[in-house]
Amino acid sequence: MTFDPAHDARQTAEAVAVIRAHTDLVPELALVLGSGLGALADEVEDAVVVPTADVPHYPRSTVEGHAGQLVLGTLAGTPVLVIQGRVHLYEGHDARAVGFPVRLAHALGVRRIVLTNAAGGINPAFGPGTLMLISDHINMASANPLAGAVGEGETRFPDMSNPYDESWREAARRVALELKVPYREGVYVWTSGPSYETPAEIRFFAQAGADAVGMSTVPEAIQAAALGVPVLGISTITNPAAGLDPTPLDHADVLEVGRRVRDQLSTWVRAIVAETRPA
Repeated sequence: MTFDPAHDARQTAEAVAVIRAHTDLVPELALVLGSGLGALADEVEDAVVVPTADVPHYPRSTVEGHAGQLVLGTLAGTPVLVIQGRVHLYEGHDARAVGFPVRLAHALGVRRIVLTNAAGGINPAFGPGTLMLISDHINMASANPLAGAVGEGETRFPDMSNPYDESWREAARRVALELKVPYREGVYVWTSGPSYETPAEIRFFAQAGADAVGMSTVPEAIQAAALGVPVLGISTITNPAAGLDPTPLDHADVLEVGRRVRDQLSTWVRAIVAETRPA
């Protein structure tokens, strides 16, 4: 099917209209929550919850640990949209569909996006439970949400030299230091999934400079760049990547580690939101 920008814009407008029937809140910031990290949405005040199944054209989330709902309200004094349950390429969606939540967030008024994910640790110093501030990414999925005609409001060739906003990362570093939240900083590599990576692939990614690997985040960061929306990315390292530990990889372990560090992650994210909200 040929991508039609006008049709794409109509789909976004129809989705916005449904959400506006529930609330007139204009979110300034969006939070996209990864596997096992959805509890952060519980901290939103005056929350209005809209199931994504009720939002026309919203791609369906089918993965355990992704609730499939939008939460609009206030966090740390900032109007927010929490995307509680993202969608992935491996669920059968194309890359354009994976970028839909970001386009919807932008259409609702969002001007900054925090992307979180659960990831496998490639850097041996990044053990399970490590919070990693994403400094850059590598796209190994051979997919891009911008392929095809130029969407409404998008840049045809967005600059990707600063995909995870450096000034925002500096604020996140300062907040982590003040709160004594331990973190690392590193490069995230995106694979299409749903199979985990092989040991040979992990060795290849390590040689390429990657510190963590996962199946999300990069298409959303690319979509945000095309719309001129700054992004901050945080990975929760939930397991050693393939070949670094003799234990077979299991999604249940991913969810468990996500639950274990969620309080620390929530504390950091709340403080980042409070620190960087407009005056």
